[in-house]
Amino acid sequence: MPDAPITPTAPEPPTTAVQLNHTAVYARDRRLSAEFLAAILGLEVGAPFGPFLPVDLGNGVTLDYYELRDEPIQSQHYAFLVPEERFSAMIDRLEAVGVTYYADPNHTEPGRVNHLFGGRGAYFEDPDGHNLEILTRPYVRP
Repeated sequence: MPDAPITPTAPEPPTTAVQLNHTAVYARDRRLSAEFLAAILGLEVGAPFGPFLPVDLGNGVTLDYYELRDEPIQSQHYAFLVPEERFSAMIDRLEAVGVTYYADPNHTEPGRVNHLFGGRGAYFEDPDGHNLEILTRPYVRP
């Protein structure tokens, strides 16, 4: 007799729009990189999930840190829309750990924030060279 199909124990809510659920972030040391991001953003590192170490962003999206110890890490850009009232604390945490932040993505304006679209924003690197961005207002797109 063929195996019975696997059915979930609870019905899944319908998905009405395409949403990002998770993405893998390559790191030389997944714990170091996940803890760095979580500390700066004021989040928690989750329990390991197979080879991944997740940071839950609180909007249904996780960044799943995955180790690539013996391969080069290609720098990626990750932008985080953050509450205005938490932005200054994030900048303070960057300063406390000695990480330079910049007003621009090319890192030519150190120690400054930008004021695009009526908000504030800054760029900084994580331990693997990923170009991270925090911003308080989403970009206005044409």
